This record gives sequence, structure tokens and C-alpha cells, in this order.
Amino acid sequence: MLRKLLFVTLLFTLTLAACAPAVPTKDAAGIALTDGLGREVKLASAALRVVSLAPSNTEILFALGAGDKVVGRDEVSDYPAEALSLPTVGGWSGFSAEAIVALKPDLVLAAEINSPELVAELEGLGLTVYYLANPKTLEDLYTNIEIVATLTGRDATKLTDSLKARVAAVDEKIMPLSYAPSVFYEVDATDPSKPYSVGPGTFIHLLINRAGGANAVELAGITDPYPQISLEQLVIAPPDIIILGDSMWGTTAEAVVARPGWDTLKAVVNGKIFPFDDNLVSRPGPRLIDGLEALARLLHPEAFE
Repeated sequence: MLRKLLFVTLLFTLTLAACAPAVPTKDAAGIALTDGLGREVKLASAALRVVSLAPSNTEILFALGAGDKVVGRDEVSDYPAEALSLPTVGGWSGFSAEAIVALKPDLVLAAEINSPELVAELEGLGLTVYYLANPKTLEDLYTNIEIVATLTGRDATKLTDSLKARVAAVDEKIMPLSYAPSVFYEVDATDPSKPYSVGPGTFIHLLINRAGGANAVELAGITDPYPQISLEQLVIAPPDIIILGDSMWGTTAEAVVARPGWDTLKAVVNGKIFPFDDNLVSRPGPRLIDGLEALARLLHPEAFE
């Protein structure tokens, strides 16, 4: 049950936002930004006490050096390790408004994994809440980092410059290649006969393409962002590589091989089934670049020798 609940929430976390992040601005009275819900959010000065309601937000805050300002986190925020020492305010099963208020934050940082209703509830309690929209592109990710930097009085330049340089290094190695292996990325095999995968409109799809691959789901003509894929659908565009984002739930290459009919797939025949840290590609924070690098090395090891 927990696994299914996590996956349902994952659908909201991974799907790319309908609107691009707002560009941070400052006015004479302090900080004024329009958030992902179109709300104007004002702070008299940079936040000193922040409660993060999403793992991606927590990772952005710590990457910016603002971890010392985080006084509370959602229960799934487990990176970096220092975040684990912070008190939790809820998560998959719901948030405790009482616990959030008790931490006396001057900023609550929400994300698309959180509902607009939660934002309204917390705002009704007198809290300042900024809803950070999911980025649609890596460039939007940099803007999100700049937004959080503005809210917390940090400088994002060093971090974003570093991330951009790493992406450019991957692009430089991938761009000359003419071969794009087809990739089946599995996110949930609760039903192993029709596991969930990812399609267009997701971070993982974006990163597979940027890493020099082609999404087998898209090649099969499927446009749903989170489809369940049967073997009959998969053989339309047999994957060269199978990546197990659900390895964190215990799915193994051996389990894939044992699925009826899957032993005929090219990736299975060639032993190209790999476990993968799904957190690197499902959380819209700085570690998306770690995920891009890991995918690129997995899909094109020859380019990184």
C-alpha cells in the first residue's frame, strides 16, 4: 500500500509544470515574487526560518548553503544526511499544520508535490508560503534555484554556474554521437505484467533524451506521461536498455528476466538491465544533473572512457 501511495504522489512530483518558474525580483520593501500558483509572495527580508515541504526544495536549500535556515522538513527529505536531524512535519499521509506553525517559520517552501489546498490552509494560519513550480527544462531548474536563493538571501551564481558547466560537459560528449539507444525506464512493477514507465512530459523523459537516449515508450507511440506498458506494447519498440528506477523497491534484473516473454527482448538477451537511483531523476533539484551524468554514462559508456 505504501509503495502505491508513493507512486501516486510521484506522478505529481515528476510531471513537468504547466507554467515556467517566476523570475525572482526585489522591491523597495523587501522581496516580492510571484509563485507557481500565480500568488504574489512578499518577505520583508530574507527568510531566517524555513520549513521545506518537499525533498527537491530541501536539496536546493542545502545546495545553496541555506541548510542552517531550515527548521523543519517533510518526512521524505532524506538528502543531504544533515537534513535527517531536522524535525518532520508530515508527508505522504498528510501534513501537520500544528507542527509547522510550532516551528515559527517566516517562510514555508512548498512544491508541486503539495496541494494548493495545503498552501491555502497554511496561508490562512498567517504563514508565508511560496509554491515553487516544477521546472519544465534544466534552464527552469536554474531559475528555481535563483528563486530559493533570493528568498533565503543566498547567491545562486556559484551553484548554477557549476551545474551549467556539468551539463555542457555531458552535451559535449553526447552531441557528436549518432547512436541513441532505446531505453525503457521502469518506475513501478507492482504489476510485473504491466509495469509503469515514463513518457513525454516527465523529468525522466527529458533526461533520457539529453543523455543521448530515446524513450522506448515514445518510440512505441505512447504519449501518456505515466503509462502501464504490456509486453505486447514494448515489442513494438524493443528497448536496448532497461533501467530499473524501482530497484529501490526490490525489483531486480533477475525478476525482469523471469517475466513471461520478457526474455525475448533485446535488452534482456544482451544483459542490459540496470538498477538506478530514482531519486536522482525524480526530484526537481540540483541532483537532476547527477542523474543526467549517471544516465549518460550508462547509455554511452564509450564516450566517458
